[in-house]
Amino acid sequence: MEENLTAVTDFIFLGFSDLQHLQPLLFVLVLLIYFFTLIGNGLIIAVTVADLALNTPMYFFLRNLSVLEICYTSVVIPKTLTDLLSERRAISFLGCAVQMYFYLFFGSTECGLLTVMSYDRYVAICNPMRYSLIMSRKVTLSLAAVVWIVGKLVACEQTAAIFMFPFHGPNQINHFFCDVLSVLRLVSTDKSLINAILSFLTVVFTIVPLILIIISYASIIWTILKMHSGEGRRKAFSTCSSHLITVILFYCSGFITYMRPSSNVSVDTNRALALLYTVIIPAFNPIIYSLRNKEVKEALRKFLTRTVSLLHRPLLCWWKEFIH
Repeated sequence: MEENLTAVTDFIFLGFSDLQHLQPLLFVLVLLIYFFTLIGNGLIIAVTVADLALNTPMYFFLRNLSVLEICYTSVVIPKTLTDLLSERRAISFLGCAVQMYFYLFFGSTECGLLTVMSYDRYVAICNPMRYSLIMSRKVTLSLAAVVWIVGKLVACEQTAAIFMFPFHGPNQINHFFCDVLSVLRLVSTDKSLINAILSFLTVVFTIVPLILIIISYASIIWTILKMHSGEGRRKAFSTCSSHLITVILFYCSGFITYMRPSSNVSVDTNRALALLYTVIIPAFNPIIYSLRNKEVKEALRKFLTRTVSLLHRPLLCWWKEFIH
C-alpha cells in the first residue's frame, strides 16, 4: 500500500486565500511594516557601530538583536508578499525545509540572546564594580558566539525531526509560511516521536532560558529595591526596562502561539498571532530601544544630523553647478 503513495514534492500555502478582498490592503500594510523593521533595526545597527560611547556589551548585544530581527522577518515576509500577489502560493519541499530551518534558527538564537542580555543587565546592576572585568570583550564575543551556534544546532534538530518523516498525504499548509505546527499536521505517520523530540527541545531551549531570565530579573529587582537613592533606582530601572519589554513581547507571543491548546483556536486566530510575532513585534525593537533610552536617542540624533550634513553638501554643490 505504501508503495502506491506519492511523496509530496511541494506545498501550497492557503495563507489569506479566503480574504481575497483584503489582500491588496494586507500587502501594503505588511510591506510598510517590513520597510520600517529594516530601516529601524538598520539604524540601531549603524548608530551602535558609529558612536564610540555605545561600544559596550549592552549595545553589542542590542546590535545582534537588531540583526536577528531583520533576518527573522526576512525569512517569512518576502515570500508572504509574493504570495499576496499570486494565485498559486507554492513552495518546494526543500524550500519549505530551508524556510523552517532559518525561521527556527533566528527564533532560537533570539531566545538565547535575550537570556544573555538579561545576564548582562544582572551584572551591570547587581555587580557594577566588577562589570568591566566580568563582561570583558572576550566574554561578550564568546557569549554571542555560543548563542548563535546553539541556535543553529536547535534549528537543525527541530527541522530534521520533522522532515525525516514521510509526507504522502495532503500538501496544503493552512498558514502563510512553513510553521512547525502547520507542517507537522501533514506528516504521514505517527507523530508521537516527533512531538516528544520537539517537546524536549522546547523545554531545554525555551523554558530553561526563560527561567534564567526570571532569576536574573528577580535579582535585579531585589537589588534595585535595596537602593537608598530614588534617582539610582530610577536609573537602574531605565537601563533594563527596554530589554524587559522585549522579553515580555517575545515570550508572550511565543507561548500564546505554541503552548496553548490548539483544538479551540480558529484559523483566523492562528494567522493573526503569526502576523503579530513575525511582522509586527520585530518592528517594535527600534521603537522600544530608541524611545526609552536617552543614549540611543542622542546617538541617533547625532548620526542623522551627520548623515544629512554629508548628503546635503554634495547635493548643494550639484545644484550650484546646475543653475550656473
